[in-house]
Amino acid sequence: MQRTNTQISETTFRILIALSVAHCMNDALQSVVSAAYPIIKDDLALSFGQIGLITLAYQSAASVFQPIVGLYFDKRPSPFSLPVGMAFTLTGLVSLASATTLWWVIASVFSIGIGSSIFHPEASRLTSLASGGRRGLAQSLFQVGGNFGGSLGPLMVALWIAPYGRQHIADFAILAGIAICFMLPVSRWYKRRLTLLKEGGSGTAVRATQPLPGGKTVRTIVILLILIFSKYVYTASLSNFYTFYLIEKFGVSVQASQLLLFVFALSTAIGTMLGGPAGDRIGRKYVIWVSILGAAPFALLMPHANLFWTVALTFCVGLVIASAFPAILVYAQELLPYNLGLVSGLFFGFAFGVAGIASAALGKMADIYGLEAIYNACAYMPLIGLIAWFLPDLRKK
Repeated sequence: MQRTNTQISETTFRILIALSVAHCMNDALQSVVSAAYPIIKDDLALSFGQIGLITLAYQSAASVFQPIVGLYFDKRPSPFSLPVGMAFTLTGLVSLASATTLWWVIASVFSIGIGSSIFHPEASRLTSLASGGRRGLAQSLFQVGGNFGGSLGPLMVALWIAPYGRQHIADFAILAGIAICFMLPVSRWYKRRLTLLKEGGSGTAVRATQPLPGGKTVRTIVILLILIFSKYVYTASLSNFYTFYLIEKFGVSVQASQLLLFVFALSTAIGTMLGGPAGDRIGRKYVIWVSILGAAPFALLMPHANLFWTVALTFCVGLVIASAFPAILVYAQELLPYNLGLVSGLFFGFAFGVAGIASAALGKMADIYGLEAIYNACAYMPLIGLIAWFLPDLRKK
C-alpha cells in the first residue's frame, strides 16, 4: 500500500535523522574555523582586520556558490553531492592545521566554505523531500543538528586545540570521514527516489501551487532577506568576536571564553528546535515576528551587563533569535515550491554572505573603536524585525 504524503514514514524519518547528524558534524567542523580565531591570530600575529578578511573569504565561498549549487542541482540532481562537499571540508581542515601564512589560511578556509556551499542547499532540499508535509518539524530537526554541531566547535577547540596546538585541527579529518559514512545511505535513498521519479512511480512528489502572484512573491522574498540581514549581522558579532569581548572586558582565559561561546551556541540549537514546530502550529509569520523582534531587549541590555548577566542575556538572545531561520526558510520554500535547491541556496548563501561582510566590517570597527562599540551598535539590529508585520500569512492562501 502506498504511504500517504502527509506522514513521515519510518524510512524517511531515518533519513531526517541521518541528515541532522550529518548537519551536526558538518557545522561542528565548519565552526572550528571561527572558534580557532584566537589561536590563529596569536600564531600568525594577525590583526582584527585580517581576522575579518579570513572570515570574509570563508563566508564568501560558503555563500556565493550556494544559490548556484542549488540551481544546478534543481536541474541536474546528483545523489552523491553531499559526500563530495564533505571531501572539500576535510581537505580544508588538514590544510588549515599546517598553514603558515595569511593567504594559506584564506585558501584553507575557502575550501571549507566550498564544502558548506555544497552541503547546505542539497541537504535542505532532501530534508524537504523527506518531510512528509511537516516541513517545519523536518527543517527544525535538520537545523538543530547544525546548531548543535556549531556549538560543539568551540568546545572541541577549547578541549583539543587550545591546550595542544593548532596542528591538531587535522585530527578532525576523522570526524569528516564519519560524516561521509552517514551521508552515503542518504545518497543511496535519494538515488532510489530519483529513479522512481523518472519512472513515474509511487515516489512522485506532491504537486504544490505557488501561493502568491509573482510580484508579491518577490516583495515577500525581499522582506525575508532583510530579516535574514538583521539576524546575521547581530549573530556575526557574537559568533566571531564574543570570545575576544569576554577576554578583553572581563579578563577570562581563552579556554573559558570558548566554553562561554559554547553556551551561546547551545542556546541557538534549542531555539532552532522550537521554531519549526511552532511555525507548523501557529504560522511561520508569527514565529518570525516574535523571534527577531523579541531578541531586541536582551541585545540592548547585554553591553551594559556584568559577566554573569552577559552570559545569561546572550543565552536568551540565542534562544529567541535562532527560532527565526527554520521558519524563514520553510516560508520561502512554500513561496517557491518548485525551486527548493535555489531557495535553500539563496537563503543559506545570503545568510553566510551577510555574516562574512559583517565580520569584515565589524573587525575593522573593532580595530578603530574597540570591541564594546560593536555590541553597542549591533544591539539595534533586531529592531528591524518590525518589518515582519508586512509578511502575508500563507495559511490563508
